[in-house]
Amino acid sequence: MNNTQITKVDQLKLVLNENSICAQIKNSLKEKAGAFRSSILDLYSGDNYLQKCEPRDVVMECLKAASLDLPIVKSLGFAYIVPYNNRPTFIIGYKGLIQLAQRTGQYKTINAGIVYEGEYKGYDKLSGMIDISGERISDTVVGYFAYFQLINGFEKILYMTVDEVTKWRQDYSKTRSDATPWSKEFDKMAMKTCLRRLISGYGVMSTQMQQAVQYDAAGEQNRNVSERVKHEITENANQSVIDVDSTTGEVIDVPPEAVQEVAPVPDF
Repeated sequence: MNNTQITKVDQLKLVLNENSICAQIKNSLKEKAGAFRSSILDLYSGDNYLQKCEPRDVVMECLKAASLDLPIVKSLGFAYIVPYNNRPTFIIGYKGLIQLAQRTGQYKTINAGIVYEGEYKGYDKLSGMIDISGERISDTVVGYFAYFQLINGFEKILYMTVDEVTKWRQDYSKTRSDATPWSKEFDKMAMKTCLRRLISGYGVMSTQMQQAVQYDAAGEQNRNVSERVKHEITENANQSVIDVDSTTGEVIDVPPEAVQEVAPVPDF
């Protein structure tokens, strides 16, 4: 029996049983390897759109999630494997970004959310902070925000209006297919976009977080934008902790490379 005579799901099972694939998953997830392999099979078996993709390609994208120790169960919202023109693509969810940030041990608070009509009250151009303490007056969504505070006290927020997010999607998202997270879960993707831009521009980023953001940019967008994200991470994101005086709020002994922490957030 050859692969042309069996179902796509059976082909996927054969790929998952290959020694090299088993070893990669085992190396990344240790005792959780078996459960992750089962989740790949469940994902593929239950998604008609994904079954139009080649099984081996699906597994290879799932390995990206495995390398980051992120589950691919759709309902959890940590990571997705999405078909773009019958090509599977790893997309990280905003919960996945938060999870990776928490693992660094440098974030005291990190959040992303929706801003409804009436809640947005203004923007402080000097500090870059926004005021969303207003009273909600309707279910109309006017924007999205991402925010973090490091354990040393440094904090930053990024806000995007609905129009800004929509334009971002039109400029950079590969497809308008009804099968994509943008079509099914616009709010979550908008929050993820804010969070990714904020963290890659200002946050403390581990090697794992850098890899996740680059995977995500390469998958959701195009090569030029992916390279731009990679460049912004290299140029702007903090890879060491900056000490802040708890009384004055002043930065203590700033290393030359850390000055780029306050660079403007890139428009990707």
